[in-house]
Amino acid sequence: MDTSAFFAAANPRDVSHGAARSIQTMLVLSQQQVITSNFVLAETHGLILSRINAERARRVLREIILGTVVIERITEEDERRAFAIVTQYVDKDFSFIDATSFAVMERLGIDTAFAFDRHFSQYGFRTLTVDQT
Repeated sequence: MDTSAFFAAANPRDVSHGAARSIQTMLVLSQQQVITSNFVLAETHGLILSRINAERARRVLREIILGTVVIERITEEDERRAFAIVTQYVDKDFSFIDATSFAVMERLGIDTAFAFDRHFSQYGFRTLTVDQT
């Protein structure tokens, strides 16, 4: 699960809020395992802190850490792979955090992302939509 999905779910003013909440509900009902990374967790907290408020940022952080989302730690190899991705795809503006997510997804054999960020599909991953869950 990417920061874009966490943020959309947390922010009722986000254009993808309804879709994010629907996808979250479907993932829970279908008992799908949701995985994020410690880097995405940090990015999510910072984004919500700066764009919404500290209380919402703490609440989302608490829900992720104490909830059912699996937090996958970024390894040194993931960091090296992310660096390779960022430097190889010079025509894309992949962030290092997105590239670490790509590396983790490759390592774990995950082909579908819960993300509203175009970079995941640009890299070749499927992204969830309301009718796909």
